[in-house]
Amino acid sequence: MSKLLYINLGCCSDDMLRLQDWGKYGMIMEICEDDSETTLHRIEENGYSLTVINMNGSPKKGLELCGRIRRISRLPIIVVEDTMEFAFIRKALQLQVSDYVPSTLPAEELVKSVAAVNANQRRTEDDVIHRVKEYVGKKLHENITLKDISSKFHFNRSYLGQKFKNHENMSFNEYLFNQRMERAKMLLEQTDLKIYEIANEVGYTEIDWFYKRFKSYTGVSANEYRKMVAS
Repeated sequence: MSKLLYINLGCCSDDMLRLQDWGKYGMIMEICEDDSETTLHRIEENGYSLTVINMNGSPKKGLELCGRIRRISRLPIIVVEDTMEFAFIRKALQLQVSDYVPSTLPAEELVKSVAAVNANQRRTEDDVIHRVKEYVGKKLHENITLKDISSKFHFNRSYLGQKFKNHENMSFNEYLFNQRMERAKMLLEQTDLKIYEIANEVGYTEIDWFYKRFKSYTGVSANEYRKMVAS
């Protein structure tokens, strides 16, 4: 399920949004009533797929919040605001707002916008996860961290970690460990490399730590695994 954060800074009723069956769009909606540091912390930590900011009556405050979000995240933003002033629209575009929905439109129009942006975001996330996995496959011999990968792909670390877990049903570190152990098994089966050489090939510079991790994964030592395969 994708998570939608609805931030209400405006004065219009949002009952129609609260009553929507977001589950049929594959989404869960959470509601926030302010633009405090707590809101930004939630965005950093909770892996939302997108946010809707109802800024009716508070366009300046709403754009300031968009700017603060942009400093920590590439999270798609949909704004609800009636002003058609050029300066407002230009600033929203500069902040890479995904869509602009006047509050005078029926709530169904906002729902359609949310569904469309979410669908596009899921395609983007699928592509990013594929690129992350491809990168891991090529760099298993190096020291890989989610922090470094998040920086490389220009994503918030917590956001990318949550999306990776949702996509793969395991954390990034679990995936990385599994990939290293599966590569080690393959090298034990198909090459004559020494154990320390295999350890280096899958990113372990300390042989004792590799031995411990390999046994925890397979139930046998690397030497025993190679003998079992050979026999």
